[in-house]
Amino acid sequence: MTEEASSYQRLREHLADLGMTAAAEQLAIELDRGIAEQTSATQILERLLEHEVIETKARRTRGRLRFAHYPVHKILADFDFDFQPSLDRAQIAELSTLRFVDERRNVLLLGPPGVGKTHLAIALGIAATEAGYRTYFTSAVDLAHALQSAQLEGTAQYKLRTYVSPSLLVIDELGYLPLNQDAANWIFQVVSRRYEKGSIILTSNRGFADWGQVFADQVVAGAIIDRLLHHATVLNIRGKSYRMRHHPTTKTGGDAIIR
Repeated sequence: MTEEASSYQRLREHLADLGMTAAAEQLAIELDRGIAEQTSATQILERLLEHEVIETKARRTRGRLRFAHYPVHKILADFDFDFQPSLDRAQIAELSTLRFVDERRNVLLLGPPGVGKTHLAIALGIAATEAGYRTYFTSAVDLAHALQSAQLEGTAQYKLRTYVSPSLLVIDELGYLPLNQDAANWIFQVVSRRYEKGSIILTSNRGFADWGQVFADQVVAGAIIDRLLHHATVLNIRGKSYRMRHHPTTKTGGDAIIR
C-alpha cells in the first residue's frame, strides 16, 4: 500500500471514529472531485464538513420528530386553501414564519370537524420541529389520561415535563369528548405552567362559550381561556368538511348541505 493510500485509509478511519460518517462516506468522491477541479485542500475539507453538517441536522430533526409523536406528516403546502376560503392566507403565512413560537404566543384553531384544524396544527408543529424547536403533539384526552395515570403511579410531576418543557405543545381535539374534574385540572396545570413560557397550538370543535361544558367547571374553563387568549392568534374556520367533499349531500333549494 502506498503512503498516499495509507493516509487516505487513516483519514477515513479518523472520520469514522469521530462519528463523522457522512464525511467518511463522501471522502473518496470529494478527493476525486478536488483532483479533477484542482481545488485546494481547504475547499475539499469545507465540502466534506458540509456533508457532515447536513446529515447531522437531518439526524437531529428526525430525533425531534420522533419525540414529538405527530400521528401523520402534514405540511402547509398540501393544505387546500381554495376549499376553505374563510381562512386568511396572509395570517397563515405569518404563522408559518414561526415568530409566534419565539414570542411564546398561542394559536387557537376553532371550527367544526373536517375543516383542516388538525392539518394546520400538525403542519405548523412539524415546521417548527424542522426549524430546530422542540415540539410535542397530543390530544386533549390523551394528555389528561397520561397525567391521571402518572398521578396514580406517583410520577405526575415528572410526566408534566413532557408537556411543559417543549417550545411548542400541540393539543388536538379539545371538546370532542367530555373531561371530568381531574382531567380539567390537569389541562389547567399544563396551560398555567406554559403561560408566557412556551407556545400552545390548540384545536377545538367548540366555541369558548361552550368550554364550561367541556371542562365540567366554568371557573376552570374561564381560567384556561384567560391564559390561552392573553397572547394568542385565534382562527375560526367556518367551512365544509374536507373529508365529506365526495359524499352524497342533502339538497335544499338547490344548495348542498353537509350535515
